[in-house]
Amino acid sequence: MKAEEYNPALNLMGRRIRLAVIGGGPASFIGGMHRKAARLSDCYDIVAGTLSSDPKRSLEAGKKLGLSEDRIYGHALELITRESQRSDGADVVAIMTPNDSHYEYAMAALDAGLDVICDKPMTNTLEEAISLHSKVLETGLVFCLTHNYTGYPMVRQARGMVEEGDLGEIRLIQVEYVQGGKARGDDPDPGDPKTPWRYKPEKGGPSLVMGDIGTHAHNLLRYISCLEITEVAAEAGHIVPGRVVDDYTGALLRLSNGARGSFWVTQAAAGMENSLKIRLSGTRGTLEWEQETPHRLIYKPLGGPWEIRTPGGSGSTTLGSHSTQIAAGHPEGFPSGFANIYRDAAEAIAARRSGKTARKESCTYPKSKDGLAGVFFVKAVLDSSEKDSHWTRVPFPE
Repeated sequence: MKAEEYNPALNLMGRRIRLAVIGGGPASFIGGMHRKAARLSDCYDIVAGTLSSDPKRSLEAGKKLGLSEDRIYGHALELITRESQRSDGADVVAIMTPNDSHYEYAMAALDAGLDVICDKPMTNTLEEAISLHSKVLETGLVFCLTHNYTGYPMVRQARGMVEEGDLGEIRLIQVEYVQGGKARGDDPDPGDPKTPWRYKPEKGGPSLVMGDIGTHAHNLLRYISCLEITEVAAEAGHIVPGRVVDDYTGALLRLSNGARGSFWVTQAAAGMENSLKIRLSGTRGTLEWEQETPHRLIYKPLGGPWEIRTPGGSGSTTLGSHSTQIAAGHPEGFPSGFANIYRDAAEAIAARRSGKTARKESCTYPKSKDGLAGVFFVKAVLDSSEKDSHWTRVPFPE
């Protein structure tokens, strides 16, 4: 069955999943992407929301989205409590608030019996990440972390090729995520109440660049390679003079199979847009993928001509085909990748609620274990940087 012909919510539950959204008001880019992904997947009905920490603004924003006034809430915890008590209440909450509140709202939702879709990073602190991961295991509920780049068809094609042995044993990995949005250096005053929350460590986390894009690069490496980073020698800080938040991290990596790697992320490369790239080299060949041309996966087999794989094209793996929503030759990008994450989360939610089994290829969406691994990595990077780039162990969830 083609991916576009299969709606897991309707197939397994006989209805769409009822979704409540927390955060991500109309001015939020990522909030809009979450809602579009839910709609594009065709698996959800958005039934309730807390769109702002300001109750009045939440009401206004909810009305613009077409929500019933009695299901537009002034606070996230009120939404969780009241929706969990309704016979027609939300099945799942999507959390897209500042990073410091992910833990509180996710824990409350799980305690109320609601499945969770959460924006990355999972939490700001390791203690919270461990606690939240333990809660997910304890409840058996679905927790999906929206590392949306793992939803791209060609990223999943790459993982499928790694799993099928096309690269042989992986020996080298290079991953980079390069943006230019913070190259100018005209930062807001950290003491100004109007300063964006990402510039405030108590809200955005200990490292701006690692929380914003470093966790994406880390997750992409783990997802495609099926390997863990075991040690890191890193430098994190800022390259724009006078800046008080991190805009750069570079690191050497040691991986769980003995492979070596490099990691580079910055938001201060003038002129760059959203350049996420990865290269994996093994004993039988190399794979290369770039987010800005997401429909092309380049395969360079040892001793053979280069091959270009495309969504739905020749040589597609089962996992790659599962994530391709339209006919071959039609590029798919950021919204489609986000929607694939939402669709696979919907299959897990629908399977759990109906007592049925989700398809294997739908089970690779990022989970609480991946979120915990990301927080472990951020902490190890910062610990290494504070010790003059000393090699530092990176624990990871078993």
